[in-house]
Amino acid sequence: MKTLAELSAIRERMKSKVSVREGGNEYLVKVGMATCGIAAGARPVMSALLDEVSAQHLEETVHVSQTGCIGICQYEPVVEVFKGDEKFTYVKMTPEKMKEVVDSHLKDGKPLYQYTIGSM
Repeated sequence: MKTLAELSAIRERMKSKVSVREGGNEYLVKVGMATCGIAAGARPVMSALLDEVSAQHLEETVHVSQTGCIGICQYEPVVEVFKGDEKFTYVKMTPEKMKEVVDSHLKDGKPLYQYTIGSM
């Protein structure tokens, strides 16, 4: 990369892969990857999420990112799922629970309330 034009071209190419598209039936999923989350097992949860999204071919409708501290360390690993104005905070996640969330919530649109912070 030697020019501003090259940088702009790279930015435009990557925009669709990194940003959340507006509208549609798309989800943004954030995994808390601060020190407390990682210590509680967020890495395997993130891996299970990415593997299951790929296995179920949901890459076009599910956008996964990591975030820092969510502020509820006692409930780590924490995964937040956003769709429009809705937000679901899944707590004490495991790779197995994450696979269930992908199958039920992200694929079929049926949140698993038993894993959310409201059930704690």
